[in-house]
Amino acid sequence: MATELGLAVRRKSATPTSSTSIRRDSIEVSKLVDIDLCIGCKACEIACKEWNDLEVEETHNFGGYQSHEDLTPDTWDLMRFNEVDLEDGGIAWLIRKDSCLHCEEPGCLLACPAPGAIVQYENGIVDFDQEKCIGCQYCIAGCPFDIPRFDTETKKVYKCTLCVDRVSNALEPACVKACPTGSIRFGTKEAMQEYGKEKVGKLQDRGFEDALLYDPEGVKGLHMMYVVPRGEMLEEYGLPKDPTVTSKLGFFPAMGALRKLGSGAMWAGLLGSALFFLRTGRRFPPPEEEAVAAARSKGSEAPGERTDAATRHDADDSLDPGSEGDGHA
Repeated sequence: MATELGLAVRRKSATPTSSTSIRRDSIEVSKLVDIDLCIGCKACEIACKEWNDLEVEETHNFGGYQSHEDLTPDTWDLMRFNEVDLEDGGIAWLIRKDSCLHCEEPGCLLACPAPGAIVQYENGIVDFDQEKCIGCQYCIAGCPFDIPRFDTETKKVYKCTLCVDRVSNALEPACVKACPTGSIRFGTKEAMQEYGKEKVGKLQDRGFEDALLYDPEGVKGLHMMYVVPRGEMLEEYGLPKDPTVTSKLGFFPAMGALRKLGSGAMWAGLLGSALFFLRTGRRFPPPEEEAVAAARSKGSEAPGERTDAATRHDADDSLDPGSEGDGHA
């Protein structure tokens, strides 16, 4: 997959990685959603389905303004609407574009046991390779944002790819291209962080004192960030306040630790063997003449030992009052 896209791979699921800290030359990219500018038009949803050839799903009225109740294997991008009552008696209309956030420390990749099924590129994009997916759904449990969706027909898991095929050809993601208000932006991670911090300052000047740039450290940052006007209502937006990948992954870090322990034991064994060789040198078998002489000397000792044992046995029999010899005497 990396060869086809022409992108450098940072790491793959269930695959040993190098720890040489080689300098990375690629630029990290990021998408930023400015919730303040979003009007909930759903153009990003349509663009996502069209570009990725996702199946059209029948919708129904479930008492909300969302097109679908939740993400699905064929709906990777969903505009969520939540109406909340404020303490001053007013109403806040919370809108959020929900899709994969492409964590810097992706819980899905850490949880996946299938080699190469999940790939993180050097630019920060996390992609799924369905051909290598085994359908175990561990990636779903490992994601702190509840993003991947399992298809019961194909037995595979799907999510937003951040249009990695477009990005690898110097194009912006389809949702960014379709957004009519400029709410969705795309560029380098640094540029998006600068825009986000500047916009947060403007929101605070307008009275949104708790406005923030959502880029949590618990997952070492995101490659799809949010400018959240009402930062005190992260849970109402559907965003966890402090997402981490360690709380749900007790087994896999333990396996990683055991792998490191096994690797350390292997290197310790090799080092011990090398030290033993340097200390004792290489051992050769004795010359043939010496080996034959040693064997003959041991063979000549064997009959003598057998004679002594037989003599002791006969002596014991002679002292036994119930022996046949005593009866004749």
